[in-house]
Amino acid sequence: MATLNSLSLLFSPKLAHSSSILSPLFTSQSSLLSFSLTSKSVALSATPSHYSVAVGEDLPVDYGEWFPKHDPGDRRRAGVLLHPTSFRGPYGIGDLGGEAFRFIDWLHDAGCSVWQVLPLVPPGRKANEEGSPYSGQDANCGNTLLISLEELVKDGLLTEDELPRPTDADRVDFTVVAELKDPLIAKAAERLILSDSELKSQLEDFQRNPDICKLCLGLCTDYKFDFIDHLSCWLQDAAYFAAIDNSSNTLNWYDWPEPLKNRHLAALEEVYQSKKDFIDIFIAQQFLFQRQWQKVRNYAREKGISIMGDMPIYVGYHSADVWANKKHFLTEQEWFSSSS
Repeated sequence: MATLNSLSLLFSPKLAHSSSILSPLFTSQSSLLSFSLTSKSVALSATPSHYSVAVGEDLPVDYGEWFPKHDPGDRRRAGVLLHPTSFRGPYGIGDLGGEAFRFIDWLHDAGCSVWQVLPLVPPGRKANEEGSPYSGQDANCGNTLLISLEELVKDGLLTEDELPRPTDADRVDFTVVAELKDPLIAKAAERLILSDSELKSQLEDFQRNPDICKLCLGLCTDYKFDFIDHLSCWLQDAAYFAAIDNSSNTLNWYDWPEPLKNRHLAALEEVYQSKKDFIDIFIAQQFLFQRQWQKVRNYAREKGISIMGDMPIYVGYHSADVWANKKHFLTEQEWFSSSS
C-alpha cells in the first residue's frame, strides 16, 4: 500500500508526449486526479468517488483505479517481416499451410508479437512482374498460389495421389509454380462448386455476405444472382477481368477491344455467358484462399500475434481496380498503352 506522509503537496502532472514514452501514465488533464492537502488531512478528488484520508493513513486499496489505464496496444513490440511466399514449401513456394502455423508458434515462443507481411494480392503474370505483390491484378483478391494443397486434401477437395512430387527451390519461380499449382487449385474449386456439402454453403455465404468477403454494395443477395447483380461487386469485377485477361493476347487492358476496354454492357454479358464456368471457379478459388488465410489469422490471434501488412496503395495499372474504376485514375495518356 502507498502512504501519504507529506503535510503539503500540489500534484498536477503534465507530461509531454515523446517518442520515448509510448503511453504516459498521466495525461495533461490534471482534472483526472488532484491532491489538496491541509496540515491535518488530505482531500482526494477523483471521479466518480470522493475520498478523505488522514495524513499518515493508507490510501484506499482501489486508488490505482484513479489513474488512466495503460493501453497494451501502445507498448513497444518486436516482430518479424516474412512474406508467406518465403516459407519453406514443397512446391517451390511458401503457402498458408503447416509452415505458417509453425512460424506463428515460433514467434510466440520467441516473445514476438507482430508478424509483418507484404500485400497478399495476386501478382500480375503477363508483363514480367516476377511475382511482385506491389504490381497486383486486384487490391482486394488474394494470391491463390499461396493456397496450401495439403489443406485442400484435408477438405476433401484433392486426394493424396493427386499431389505433385515435392520440389526444392532457393527462389520462387512464379511461372513454374503456377504451372504446377493452378490446375490442382482449379480442380479443387470445381469439385467444391459441384459438391453438396457444408463447405459449399460457406462458399455461397462468401459470395453474398459483405462481412465475409467485402462484397461492397451488398447487392449480391443470392448465389444464383443474375447478370446485372453480377456487375455490382468488386469480386465479380475481378472475376470478369481475369476471364477476359485469360483469353486475351495483350499485356494490358488498354489494348483490349473497345467494348471490353470500356465495359460495354452487351460485351460483359457475352463474357458472362461464355466464361461463366471460369468466373465461378475464380470466385471459388478466392473463397479457398480467404478460408485458409482466416484460419491463419485466427491462430495468430489465439497466440497473441498481430499481423501487420502493407496495403496495396499503388495498384497495378493492368488490374481490375483500374479497369473497373477508371474515373479515379489517369488513363487517357498515350504512354499508358503498351503498343505506344
